[in-house]
Parts: sequence; C-alpha cells; structure tokens
Amino acid sequence: MIPASPLFSQIPPAHPVERTARWQQLWREAITDPIELLRLLGLEAHAAELLAGADTGFAMRVPRGFVARMRHGDPADPLLLQVMPGTGELLDAPGFSTDAVADLDASVAPGVLHKYSGRALLIATGSCAINCRYCFRRHFPYAQETAATGHWRAAIDHLAGDPSISEVILSGGDPLSLSTAKLADLTAALAGIPHVRRLRIHSRLPVVLPERVDHGLLDWLERLPMQKVMVVHANHANELDESVAEACASLNRAGVTLLNQSVLLRHINDTVDALVDLSERLFACSILPYYLHQLDRVQGAAHFEVSDQVAIALIEGTRARLPGYLVPSLVREIPGATSKQPV
Repeated sequence: MIPASPLFSQIPPAHPVERTARWQQLWREAITDPIELLRLLGLEAHAAELLAGADTGFAMRVPRGFVARMRHGDPADPLLLQVMPGTGELLDAPGFSTDAVADLDASVAPGVLHKYSGRALLIATGSCAINCRYCFRRHFPYAQETAATGHWRAAIDHLAGDPSISEVILSGGDPLSLSTAKLADLTAALAGIPHVRRLRIHSRLPVVLPERVDHGLLDWLERLPMQKVMVVHANHANELDESVAEACASLNRAGVTLLNQSVLLRHINDTVDALVDLSERLFACSILPYYLHQLDRVQGAAHFEVSDQVAIALIEGTRARLPGYLVPSLVREIPGATSKQPV
C-alpha cells in the first residue's frame, strides 16, 4: 500500500464527509455544450478559434468540478485542451484507425479482452464521466461488447474456466460509473473463482469526479476479499486538487494500491516541468506514477501525438530530476505483443 503523504496528514482517518450533492447528480450536471464551457471560462471570444464549427461525432462531456480547475481566460489551459472538441479531430492521418490497439481481436467472450498472460480485462460499461478527446476507445462498439450483457454470465464463465487468470481488470468506459450495488454483484461472482486473486480497476472518476469515492464505495472496497489495485488517470498536475487528494487518501485507507497512468499529449504535458510536477503531485496524493503512454493512434487524436524522439528526451529529463520510483515507464501498446512495450 502506498502511504499517504504528510502534506495531507490532517485529513481525518475516517471516511470522507459526504458531499451535499450525490455523485450521480453531479454526473447529470456535467457540461455537454462547448459554448457553455467557453462561456464559463470567459473564452467566448475564442469560440471560432477553438471549435471552428467542428462536428466530430464524439460528444463533449466534462464534470463542473473538473472545469473549476481550469484557468479562467486561458485558451491553452491543459485541462481544457483534453476535453474541448476541435477540427484537429477531423484530420485523416495515416496510421490512425478506429481500433488502435486491436481490442476487438482480443475479445474472447462478450466484453472480455484477453491480451496478456495471467490477466483478463472486462469492458464493464461504456459510460464515462468525461470524454477525453484522445480516448483510444472513442470508436469502440460498446453496445455489442460489454461484459454486463446477460448479467455477466458469459464473462464469469470464461474467467472461471481459465485457471491461468489471476487478475481481473475492470475497464470501460469507466467501471466506477456503475452503481456500487452492481459492482458488488459482479465482484461477489469473481470472489467465487479461486484462481482470481487480484482486482484491478481502471478509473478516471477519482480524478474528474472525486465525489464518487463515497461511503458506499469505500465499504465495498474494504470488504473485497481480493487484493485491490486502482489505476487512475491524470495527465497534468492541475487535475489533482484537494478534493482528489482526499478521495485518494480514503481509497488508500480502504486498502487500495493506487497507481497512475498518463498519456503523453502535445501542448498538455510535453515538457519536463509538466511531467515532474505531475509525478510530485501524484505522490503527494498517495498515488505512484506507473505508465506514461505514447498516444494510441486512434482516429481523431493525431493532433495530440508526440514523437518518440521527443518522448525519450522528456523521460530522460524527468529521470534526471526525480527519484526512480517517481518516474513512470514510457510505454506503447502494440497489438499482438505480450505486454506494454518500452519506448
């Protein structure tokens, strides 16, 4: 377990105080209109420049709490650039596809992806609290490929029938968009599979909607009989405010090992200073930097790509300024490979 940082030692050791609004209500209040977002940030004058009338076919969604962390009046804010649709998504870039990491080739049962030895991934849901413009599953056919189909039966049967699987990864979409009751139902079935020892949850919600980390979720996590790992997703230090720190400290106390995966993104975190600040802030929030991904080459995200030469120089510069445990591994996912590949 990653210990909580002294920076947040005054956070009480009990569960966090419930917010006045439940997380589901905050989810429903997310901003889906780009013009409204620009108006809130005082950027109406930049609407033509940022949007240019682009209709990307991939809806915008961003929680208001995440918007509150953006810099007012700054059209180059690194959080804004992650969520604002634009004409860059309409580029027809060679080498970019709708299934960048060959997820569909790895499907072995409804919503079950089995790419790597010892672990299998469940597409738990297609829902997300935030639509990141670089999302590698922005074209994924969730309606046909979700593990929840048939009350998880096919997914559970596949996992139970393969004794080589010791770790189950909940992904999506975002698995924490499911109700805690549904998560408990699923994990009760997983707990009955003797060879499944670890549960890994990939979620952006503790960062973009930290209110999701409520009493019910923490109680469920504390009672899980499996080892628990949560891989959160933050790309810039400004994403990690006090509410995120409190949520992550609570997860840590519930026995969850917290890791972070980032994506290297042009104009967002492609400087040594940005990567160093992110790693320092993550560790202050009880999160260990894990992966820095080279962009998955999904159609609509080419304008975010950073070259391998620049990426290697950035990670070397980061390594020169941080202890080794705060330097994430620079990796790329290559279809058919037996693991994430170092860059």
